Amino acid sequence: MIDALEQAEAAVAACFDTAAWAANERHLVAALDATHRLEQRLAAVKLTLVRQLDGRGTATAQGASSTAVWLRDRLRLGVGAARRLVELAATLDTLPPGVRDALTGGSVDVQQVRVIAETVETVHATAGAEAADKAIGVLVEWAKQFDAALLRKLGTRILDHVAPEVADAAAEAALRAQESRAARDRHVTVSEQPDGRLRLTGILDVEAAALLRAAIDPLSAPGGPDDTRTAGQRRHDAVADVCRLALRTDELPEHGGDLAQLVITTGYDELTRQLGIGTLDAGLHLTPQAVRRLACDAAIIPAVLGSTGQPLDVGRQRRLITGPLRRALVLRDRGCAFPGCDRPPRWCDGHHIRHWADGGDTSLDNAVLLCGHHHRHVHRGDWVVRLGGDGHPEFVPPAWLDPEQLPRRNHYHRRN
Repeated sequence: MIDALEQAEAAVAACFDTAAWAANERHLVAALDATHRLEQRLAAVKLTLVRQLDGRGTATAQGASSTAVWLRDRLRLGVGAARRLVELAATLDTLPPGVRDALTGGSVDVQQVRVIAETVETVHATAGAEAADKAIGVLVEWAKQFDAALLRKLGTRILDHVAPEVADAAAEAALRAQESRAARDRHVTVSEQPDGRLRLTGILDVEAAALLRAAIDPLSAPGGPDDTRTAGQRRHDAVADVCRLALRTDELPEHGGDLAQLVITTGYDELTRQLGIGTLDAGLHLTPQAVRRLACDAAIIPAVLGSTGQPLDVGRQRRLITGPLRRALVLRDRGCAFPGCDRPPRWCDGHHIRHWADGGDTSLDNAVLLCGHHHRHVHRGDWVVRLGGDGHPEFVPPAWLDPEQLPRRNHYHRRN
């Protein structure tokens, strides 16, 4: 397989040296069609490889929390794209032969395959195997003309073509299946932008959408004739207001032994003089004006820092890594310290480098911040955790993973 892929890669690379400008229009269109077919076939091979790696547990064996996270680092994908890749790969085992042939032949893409598989499953449950076989042929032909979104829309009436005698009854079943998919596909993705802002994307089910509208609609109404905000800006401010209201209650669950809270670090002198910027526990920065505004309704806790910015004293509790000691740990590690993990502090636990039961003390020098997955992984695995010469955690991989056992660090939480 590797030899064949290397030959294909070399052949594709040679296409860059071809003078496309010299080709006539007919040849350019034919080349575009061939490129697209090749792209679809490569996508099928890629899914096959992902399915095998996922099934063998390669990702978790190498310390990743999931195959999607491992693919994100290995292939430098967005975590959403990596997750969709794993989900699509999992459908390969359930594809009917006709659909699999269309995918490997390059006549349909992976998104169309997902639509076809789901539609055929509904037809099979409603009208039986014979109608499902007919539906495969019809849908594959439609896929040559229509994209995945239109193919899904056409598929809602597929029984009119393959089993008209049960089409009306099946329409209700299709609606129930649609509701089931809506529940399965619900999600919200929070993507950090290079400048520290967040992009929110997602799909809410009907109930969650109604709750969101009920919460933000009253807060996003125009504030009067002098309100120059756009509708999108008003909705943004309404979401922020809802979060502020939620944080003022005692109904939110605790994180790491502390109440849900917004933690900002700044110098005391700079705060009083309205000059210094503030730093959130996730590493993002706030202007002095924003820090002063938030400080009006906040508890201010002093922390003594060393010359390298290491937290030296925020008051320590002896048994559990909570309270002031946890805040010091967050200041230092910024999130899960395991290499390659981007989980924020609120998802993390304090881990004793030398276990408490083995005589390890509860101190900053004997603690590291780990998410739940990597906390369990470190406890049951062969990784060695230690603090480097600069006081920051580093992880020595097992020899089977890295024979040289070079220490690794997490670079996701590094601040500029």
